[in-house]
Amino acid sequence: MLAEAPQVAYQPAPESHLLDLNNSHDTPAEEFRTLRTRLNHLQTLQPLHTVVVTSPSPAEGKTFTAVNLALAQSHLAETSVLLADFDLRRPVIHNLLQVDRSPGLSDFLIGQCTFAQALRKIQGMDLYFLPAGTPVKNPLELLNMRQAKALFEELPRAFNWAIFDTPPLLFSADANLLSTLADGTILVVKIGSTTFDNVSRAMQSLCENNVLGIVANGARASELYSKYTYYYSKSE
Repeated sequence: MLAEAPQVAYQPAPESHLLDLNNSHDTPAEEFRTLRTRLNHLQTLQPLHTVVVTSPSPAEGKTFTAVNLALAQSHLAETSVLLADFDLRRPVIHNLLQVDRSPGLSDFLIGQCTFAQALRKIQGMDLYFLPAGTPVKNPLELLNMRQAKALFEELPRAFNWAIFDTPPLLFSADANLLSTLADGTILVVKIGSTTFDNVSRAMQSLCENNVLGIVANGARASELYSKYTYYYSKSE
């Protein structure tokens, strides 16, 4: 099935600010390698293949985190990775990777294309991208379809990791629904921007039962030892 996915070159947009994890040893790149290592360790302890990446509010770095985490995972040998844009309201990953938005997730869910046709295989990596697809008026209803649940059940058979970018938790119910389907959720917060109240509300909305950790984005060196720090997990 995956062999039928069309291939695209890895040519991220200049404004994407994606990390070169192959060559960079800067602190942000190291932090994504650390996050990858922690998740891979958790995977040895519990069934963990599908991960939602979300945030309480917009502009906290969830998409940046999701894409760079997927890139970090795909650099490991024999690790097939899916990066999926489940933010059907304001999808941006297709712009960051400079690929077509459709066909994609929405087209697959309504039966307009096969799953392989909705995918893009990134050349030179064991990384597949599922864009959001054709715009829809009812994202939540679409994600509630049985096809979406079936997709989450099938993905672990095809991918070692499936990483989903979703809308913010406090602005729609999409991420809450998707977190119930995924094996775990990572919450991205922005230092100096995200309020404690919003973090609390976001955690409560997730019921805290499948939150794998929190990524703190945008801290100054004087506040944290790095710009991107993974500081909480179930194993700690």
